[in-house]
Formats: sequence, C-alpha cells, structure tokens
Amino acid sequence: MFTGLVEEVGVVESVTGDGKACRMVIRAERVLEGVRIGDSIAVNGVCLTVTSHSDRHFSVDVMPETLNKTSLRQAKRGQIVNLERAMRLGDRFGGHIVSGHVDGTGTILSRHPHANAVLFRIGAEPDLLKYVVPRGSICLDGISLTVVDVDAESFSVSIIPHTLAHTNLRDKQIGDPVNLEADVIGKYVERLLAWRSEQPQQERRTGLTPEFLREHGFL
Repeated sequence: MFTGLVEEVGVVESVTGDGKACRMVIRAERVLEGVRIGDSIAVNGVCLTVTSHSDRHFSVDVMPETLNKTSLRQAKRGQIVNLERAMRLGDRFGGHIVSGHVDGTGTILSRHPHANAVLFRIGAEPDLLKYVVPRGSICLDGISLTVVDVDAESFSVSIIPHTLAHTNLRDKQIGDPVNLEADVIGKYVERLLAWRSEQPQQERRTGLTPEFLREHGFL
C-alpha cells in the first residue's frame, strides 16, 4: 500500500523486452535506502517488485497486464518517473489509500496557471470517471490529489508549486498519458451493491428487522 506522496523522481535507464513484457532499470536515490529484493516501489503509481538493485539503480519486471493497462507501455530511456516506497506502519499518512493497482490511463487535456497553482484537466473513460467525485481523492501517476470538478468526459485537479516542482507533472504537456487509480472505497461499494442485486430476494434479508432490534433492546 502507498500514500500517493511521491518521494522522488527517478530516471528510466533502460527498457528491454518484446513489447508484450519488459524489464526496466531505474536510477534513483532516496527509495533505495534500505531496499531489498522483493520490496514494492510505485513507479508512476504502478506497484512493481524490485528484482535487483545497486547503490544507484533498481530493476523491475513489467508483465503484459501492466503494460496493457498503464502508461508504462510508453516508457523510454531518459524518462522521469514518480517513485514511492510502500508505506510503513506507524508513518504519517498524509495522502490517501493507494494500492498501486492502476485502473486505467487518462490524457492531459489542458494545463494553465490558476493563482499560485496550475490547473490540469484530465480526460478519462466513463468506466473510470464514475468513481471520480468532486473533493474526492484520485491518484494521478502515483500522486495523491483532490478532485476539483468532474464532468462526463474529464476531471480537473489543482497542483500546488511544491507538487509541480517535485514530480513528473512539471514536464507533462497536453496530450501526455497519465496513470489513474480511483479511490478503492467506491469500487468496493459498487461491487457489494452489484452482488446484492444479483442475489435472490429471500437471500438479501440481513435479519435486521424491527422485531430483532426490539428483542435485543435497541428499540
């Protein structure tokens, strides 16, 4: 699990593979402190497993499902990427619950200054936008952000100077892809409601009735 607070930006040193899967080598510093093989590091919001490392680099294997669902399929040498180590129990939790399991990609439709911030508008598919709500949380390339507004085709987020300076958003331009992970709570609620609607009427009953509450002293 992650918080969506990017620790540093790394640089892609190499991408090797056959187009269906690949191995990436990423240059980094801070996220390598105490790193071990098997640790999880979020790369542009994608939870990946460290397969090897040195003092200045780490390697990850990217499987076909991940390439298909994320912008890592377009990764290339020299690209900067947002990096975050998995959270540790007891640390401050300044972002929101991020699994590193990307729901899909969006596209930057616009970016323009707004007082001391920069307002980004992100286009996304309806299947993903249904989880996006104003003032709710969204993870964009591994960055925990608050949604400003949302319509049928896009949503906007406001980026403060610190976030712009310390993440890959400083170089993102109109037309660039970004990885998106919606708040997990909405997805679980949707699945539970769908499951409940699929059950026969007699199996939907929870046993919570006025008679039950009265019998046990709640009424």
